[in-house]
Amino acid sequence: MHGIPNAAGNHMAPDSSPIVACITHYNNNMATTIRPATAADVLQILIFIRALAAYEREPDAVTATEEDLLRDGFGPTPFYFCLIAEHDEAPAGFAFYFFNYSTWVGRPGLYLEDLFVHPEFRGLGIGKALLQRVAAIAVERGCPRLQWEVLDWNTPAIDFYAAMGAEFLDAWRNVRVSGDALQRLAAAVSDKSEAAK
Repeated sequence: MHGIPNAAGNHMAPDSSPIVACITHYNNNMATTIRPATAADVLQILIFIRALAAYEREPDAVTATEEDLLRDGFGPTPFYFCLIAEHDEAPAGFAFYFFNYSTWVGRPGLYLEDLFVHPEFRGLGIGKALLQRVAAIAVERGCPRLQWEVLDWNTPAIDFYAAMGAEFLDAWRNVRVSGDALQRLAAAVSDKSEAAK
């Protein structure tokens, strides 16, 4: 799935307008806008990612750089898309997502990798608005499902997602191969190729 280039050549999330949502709060003086990220936002995206990692008790786990985010999100074939929420023009939160595919239903799906709102902006409906906008993108792109993960100790998020109608797939286990294990697994193919020569 590819983003839509804007006038500057930056990809946008699959939306045709630069601002995809606007929430005006009760005092009418401060509003929240949600817009697709551009290449100019990579530093802010990285700030959000690091803040989320700290909240999830893994502050040192982030190795991504601005260069990584720029390369993988704003090139000719982006690997991810991102929405930025701004409250009274200040960065408040983000949603970071990409597309996968369901072989069972024969349709693309949308995977929400990260959803985060800075603590000082919580309680304003920003997280809900971001999730609703991501859901709308999924529907617009013909995705029959939107999927993400949540840590089992994060009860505020679990309660929030349950209230939004999310289903928890407790029978499924997340599986990951990384680091040395990934290198060993990949090396097995090279070894067999060499042996076949």
